Amino acid sequence: MKIQFLLIVSIFFLLQSCDFKSSVNKDLISGVSTKGSGLSCENVSLTIGTKKIEQSTFVYGEEFYLNFTNIEGFTKENGFVFPGMNLLILSQNGDTIMDKKDMYADYTDGVDISPLLLNCNILVANPMLANKSYTLFVNIWDKKGKGTFDAIFKFDVIDNKAIKVESNNVKYNSIYMFSKDRKAAVTGNKIKLNETIYLLFEGLTGITNIEGKAIFGIKMIIKDADGRIILDEKDLMADSSMNIAELNEQFAPNFIISNPDIKSPINCEIFIWDKNSNNNLKVSMDLIVE
Repeated sequence: MKIQFLLIVSIFFLLQSCDFKSSVNKDLISGVSTKGSGLSCENVSLTIGTKKIEQSTFVYGEEFYLNFTNIEGFTKENGFVFPGMNLLILSQNGDTIMDKKDMYADYTDGVDISPLLLNCNILVANPMLANKSYTLFVNIWDKKGKGTFDAIFKFDVIDNKAIKVESNNVKYNSIYMFSKDRKAAVTGNKIKLNETIYLLFEGLTGITNIEGKAIFGIKMIIKDADGRIILDEKDLMADSSMNIAELNEQFAPNFIISNPDIKSPINCEIFIWDKNSNNNLKVSMDLIVE
């Protein structure tokens, strides 16, 4: 199973517009820098969902949008404008993480929205890693003129601190929670009653490769604050195996809390072990059920 994630970041940031449509600005809170030549923008903001934010640190699995509201200066043809947008994300070492060219390429007939809103969304997930820093570059240009508008945003990616991991020779790139119902990463320790929660493992290694197969077990036990056992699965894999390449890429056991009488916080413990060695990994989370 593959789940795509988008990191949605939101920064409120007012830009000054000049008559000659040329400007250089930097938001001191978020660190977003912009430069316009021939194009100007009334407002640049970062949003998570519909909420504007002022932050530059995000939990792995989050989504963010960079929004350009009321961007002006485009050459008009019969009332339509023809914007282009490139997006580039680099690591601290200068490696290319994401490179999207002409994100408005499908709008061959132009755009007649007024005021004009352009935006881009970022997926803060593979190939990004937690505990790393990245730089986002956005270049907007006029396909019928010479105007350009550029934005630069430096951001950090961190793990969800609610997820505790103990490993014995099992390595991973990322472990994070995702709500199927909200279609979003769980960035703290709060989940909702009756929602499906996936615990996603990416880049998992340390399970013995047996002719292309991974033979391992998954134990899941959930208790509430009074010690009552909500779920006790001895081995979710039972006698089955998994393609080793698929396991290395991503896999995601899931659970649902449906009993309204449980007492929070609940403790969820997932234990993964290799059935052909002593390698194992334990994940534990104390979660508030709302």
